[in-house]
Amino acid sequence: MMELLRLEHKKLWHKRSVQIGVLFCFLYVIIFGNLLSYQWFTFGSADDFTSSFGNHFDGYTNIRKKQEYAKQWERDLTDETLQAMVRDYQKRAGSNDISEYEMTDWEALNAWVQTLWPELEETDQPYIMLSYVDPSQLTGFEERREKALENFLDMNGQTGEEKEYFLNMNTKVDTPLQYRWTKGWTFVTADFVSQCGVVLGIFLAIGIAPMFCGEWHDHTKALIATTKNGWKKIAGVKVMAAFLFTLELYGIITVSSVFLQILFLGTEGWDMPIQCIKILAAAPWNVLQAEIYEYIYLLLAALGYTGIVLLCSALTKSNYVSLLISLAIIFMPMAVSQFLPLWGQRLLDLIPFVGSSTDIFRTNTYPLFGLRIWSPYLLITAPISLGLISLPFAVYLWSKRARI
Repeated sequence: MMELLRLEHKKLWHKRSVQIGVLFCFLYVIIFGNLLSYQWFTFGSADDFTSSFGNHFDGYTNIRKKQEYAKQWERDLTDETLQAMVRDYQKRAGSNDISEYEMTDWEALNAWVQTLWPELEETDQPYIMLSYVDPSQLTGFEERREKALENFLDMNGQTGEEKEYFLNMNTKVDTPLQYRWTKGWTFVTADFVSQCGVVLGIFLAIGIAPMFCGEWHDHTKALIATTKNGWKKIAGVKVMAAFLFTLELYGIITVSSVFLQILFLGTEGWDMPIQCIKILAAAPWNVLQAEIYEYIYLLLAALGYTGIVLLCSALTKSNYVSLLISLAIIFMPMAVSQFLPLWGQRLLDLIPFVGSSTDIFRTNTYPLFGLRIWSPYLLITAPISLGLISLPFAVYLWSKRARI
């Protein structure tokens, strides 16, 4: 069995499409989406806001400066702390030097002020709210956050038990919130990891879609028919090789991403509550817990998608048809989701890579057996379950088709 697995695994990696796919995946996710984002697009210092490509290639140094600046505010996020941060931003913004106010955590600050003090917004102002609001009016931070969360749930039609569910969850959030520099962790938890899913799905499909149907494409069906091993045994080896490839590709992305994250951002701020990133988040998690969840989601979605792609491969005799069906499983639901009612969108989110790991910041639930289940719990269990359900059908269909 192990020798068969070694040979099948070697055959998979020797395919030119797999080698090119893995190379492009690495270049896109790690080099372009990670390394260059840290050093240039996202964290490089800016002279203007016309384009991220206009940033300087000094992300590492700029991150250290911003982290050092933020340390003066790293304490309980009280009214006084918030007011001091806003005053400092307004002072720096008055100099008209982008490098001065870019040093601040202005994106997060502006989001907090807009969400918690909407009555202070002046619609005729051409500047962001943070620029003109009177800091002395920013009082009652914790009370306003709780009230804003209640209003948000009401506007979403989340009343009764569902509303109570999230309000009870919110009571477990430690207050006052502990402020840390948010932009680095926002990039990791709210942007980068969640965007890896679709990219990973594309390159998994390229590698795994020909797993069963490739025997017809390579004209090796007759050779397999003479083997002393049973069809189901060979199918089992192919399944194991596919899952091993998935773990390898996931490992390449995850290990490289975490390494670069630690290199550029360090480990500072891991204990910051996710409410500093999304002020109306109800989960009592810190950003490290959020990142761990997102990587678990990515792994289980990848494994679940692998099972589904194997079923697609067993259903066809064409590598191209198998690949198209596999990709359609991700992109078709994404395309039609916006035209469906909310319950339909929620169902499609359970398909691997269609949903988002950033649901940890949201207040979405699924009704199940009379209970309200927070969406992040189902988003990590449903995809892997769909993949496992697909496997027996994939093995049976290929074994039956191979005998014909």
